Amino acid sequence: MRKYVHGLLLTLGLALTAQVLARVPVLSIVGPLVIAILLGMAWRAARGVTAGAVPGIDFSGRILLRTGIVLLGMRLHLGDIVQAGAGSVAIALADIVFGLLVVYGLCRWLGVEARIGMLTACGTAICGAAAVGAIGSQINAREEEVAVSTGIVALLGTGFTVVYTLVYPFLGLSSELYGLFSGATLHEIAHVLAAAAPAGSAALDVAVVAKLTRVALLVPVALLIGWWAARQERGEQGEEWKKVTLPWFLFGFLAASGVHSLGIVPADWADRLVRLAYLLMAMAMAGLGLNADPGAFRRHGTRALTAGLAGSALLSLFGYGLVRLLAYIH
Repeated sequence: MRKYVHGLLLTLGLALTAQVLARVPVLSIVGPLVIAILLGMAWRAARGVTAGAVPGIDFSGRILLRTGIVLLGMRLHLGDIVQAGAGSVAIALADIVFGLLVVYGLCRWLGVEARIGMLTACGTAICGAAAVGAIGSQINAREEEVAVSTGIVALLGTGFTVVYTLVYPFLGLSSELYGLFSGATLHEIAHVLAAAAPAGSAALDVAVVAKLTRVALLVPVALLIGWWAARQERGEQGEEWKKVTLPWFLFGFLAASGVHSLGIVPADWADRLVRLAYLLMAMAMAGLGLNADPGAFRRHGTRALTAGLAGSALLSLFGYGLVRLLAYIH
């Protein structure tokens, strides 16, 4: 265990610093996970990474990330999703499918490497950095690919959050429908909260439920992408499922959300576990940043960012159209 101490303390220090910086009004839109990656990259550039820190850094990037995703399930109450109604769930599902197909398709059209394209698409369509980390395990993505995709999704999500707050008065949506629009199309939970806040508490409540509905769909999407990745690797019909890795941490995420939904864990303890989840994931992101090659952004980032930007804009337009359709039907 001693060999992990140096690296764990380093990622913990960077994660705690990221959480403090995330309380700054402007930086709160970015969120602690992305700040942690940037701090890790800055540390690597300024100080380097010693050999003694590598085991702990790798442990943070792999084990702590998965543990954090499991604990994040304590934020998801399945009853809220059921109560939101079929329309809200259908919009969330449609946005995920649309986002995945469009962003990945644009990435491949622009010549972006397949794994970065898939990670960028998943981060955009589902739930930002958490989705990138979870899907990265399913497709055997390299750490630099996860870091590049996370950075792209964070940049896009932050930009679109600002745009949403500026255009909200002109969208012609009620506060609840605007909350649904924000929760169904924006990238990170932090982005959703920041964008929905100007519309009031009713918008915030709807936005969080819509966002968590997308989070809940991470598990089936990850399994399907694992099957797809195995099929691409083998190139054979009928053998793909044998290569799919069953993601224990995603099933743990579902189990945690089930425990939370049944009220087994008191609300204050559930909140503490969610805070711990974000700390562990911030440590994981710091570890990814410490291992990331800055040159990877120059090699892969520009075209992926262009594809993500176009895909995110199309997702916003698509989601807006669905919300207006829902309002018309009701």
